[in-house]
Amino acid sequence: MRTGQKLSPKSRVARASVAGVQERFHHRGRGAVSNQTGRFEPETREALDDGWGTIEESAPRLDTTLTKETPRTIITFNKSPDIHFDRSINPYRGCEHGCVYCFARPTHAYHGLSAGLDFESKLFYKPDGPDLLLKELSRPGYVPRPIALGVNTDAYQPVEREQKLTRRFLQILSDHNHPVSLLTKSALIQRDLDLIAPMAEKQLCRVGVSITTLDPKLARAMEPRAAAPRKRYETVRALSEAGVPVTVMAAPIIPTLNEPELESLLEAAKDHGAVGAGYVLLRLPHELKDIFHEWLAQHYPDRAARVINLLREMRGGKDYDADWFARGAGRGAHAKLIANRFVRTARRLGLAPQRTPLRTDLFQPPVLRGGQYRMDL
Repeated sequence: MRTGQKLSPKSRVARASVAGVQERFHHRGRGAVSNQTGRFEPETREALDDGWGTIEESAPRLDTTLTKETPRTIITFNKSPDIHFDRSINPYRGCEHGCVYCFARPTHAYHGLSAGLDFESKLFYKPDGPDLLLKELSRPGYVPRPIALGVNTDAYQPVEREQKLTRRFLQILSDHNHPVSLLTKSALIQRDLDLIAPMAEKQLCRVGVSITTLDPKLARAMEPRAAAPRKRYETVRALSEAGVPVTVMAAPIIPTLNEPELESLLEAAKDHGAVGAGYVLLRLPHELKDIFHEWLAQHYPDRAARVINLLREMRGGKDYDADWFARGAGRGAHAKLIANRFVRTARRLGLAPQRTPLRTDLFQPPVLRGGQYRMDL
């Protein structure tokens, strides 16, 4: 892991270098096929065959870089009516899991970077985040509600093994009895069971595990650096046996690719101890539609047109519908069919669609004394 310098968005040269040339070859272990220019950039670049055969050469190694980020606040608040939480913390920007379908990819454009390969290889981390959290929890008038930890990008992506940022956040929330929810597709979450299990016992923690497919080949193509499906189900069992309420998210549902597995995904979730389930239809905002279409053409050319047409059918003829509630479930006959299959199967298995409620009455805020936080409450 190398530490990189954050590039100034004012530098045209810098922007050109990070926006990236759209590459026609695939990097092993990466999800995106190309590194398309971000939507805010003044120039668009694309690889062309110059007659020397260089465009056909094997893709070079693509290393991951990590850049320090210094935000002024760490808790992000939202008022979206179709999201079950009103606040979140994201220890990292970008995600090395490389999930080609990730709805967070377009956020990298705010750094002057690409939603493609840049998103999964040029990461940002917030080492001062835990200190900011203490300050924000101690503010007069702060009203506790569950914090969703790591929802934009996975809080347990590979870089967390070294940085341990997510664990530091959890430690603070545990010390002060603040409720938290976690969503991951990584087995690394088991490392923190010593914090998560006692919090769950006090109704302060719940976990969601995202599982898209039972097919290792499909998972490797869609989510090249995420835990294999088998490891994720093992994680569901380990959490459940430790007394942690676990919801399995069949997300995203992609027609003709993993949609046929919906019932099997939920049945396996029940078998491994999950108490709840949910699903989300694939979302393709901004640059993500092009990234996903490229990926389909490379990995599933025989089904690409069918997948795209079905998605557009469920989005009113568009690649994406940003309307509240519709964005996660779609519209039309096919979307209703998926919803009915989910409801029927979840009901048969006894998997609750509602999330386990968390307590807020146990919260003990950090107390500032002489410029130092008292941590022994």
